[in-house]
Amino acid sequence: MFTGIITGVGRIAALRDLGSTTQHGKCLTISVPPGYLADVGLGDSIALNGACMTVTHIDLAANTFDIAISAESLARTSGLAEVGRRINLEKALQAHDRLGGHIVSGHVDGVGTVSTFAQVGESWTLGILAPLELARFMAYKGSITVNGVSLTVNTVTDGPDGCEIRINLIPHTVENTSLGDLAAGHAVNLEVDTVARYVERMLQQESVK
Repeated sequence: MFTGIITGVGRIAALRDLGSTTQHGKCLTISVPPGYLADVGLGDSIALNGACMTVTHIDLAANTFDIAISAESLARTSGLAEVGRRINLEKALQAHDRLGGHIVSGHVDGVGTVSTFAQVGESWTLGILAPLELARFMAYKGSITVNGVSLTVNTVTDGPDGCEIRINLIPHTVENTSLGDLAAGHAVNLEVDTVARYVERMLQQESVK
């Protein structure tokens, strides 16, 4: 379980195949800021750009850790197969932690496309085109996770192929996450609000009674 509050920004330092076919996944080596791994152990969960992954190797001297990612996860996420790319990191929530963002599972629901990223005053406006299957979960002032970051939706505009959401990013978010690297056309990982997912399921059950 996560909160969408980023605890560090890492970089994909290396990538190697776990097999010789497209059905095999990859091993990622992630470089992190000094000291970030001090309380991390083998088997711990860390969200990479919003996708929950398991730590399989730690090198404290090199400030790196490894994760294994399946071909299925690679096909359903973005930004996890490019050496040198900066990625958002969040360690799993502990029982005594503050829930500063919202409840995040670390399971990416779909991939959106950045439609605009522009500075407005001291902040930035981030526009994202969400796919049709996720559009029903988007709501004004609702929560959305973008590349692992808990954010608030400011506007929702529906269209035939999905919807466009607009989000305001304060300078702190831009400076302390990898969202500042975004540009129009970039793909982003999206996770919808957990409560919205359950409400949608309950409404489905009501409709078949």
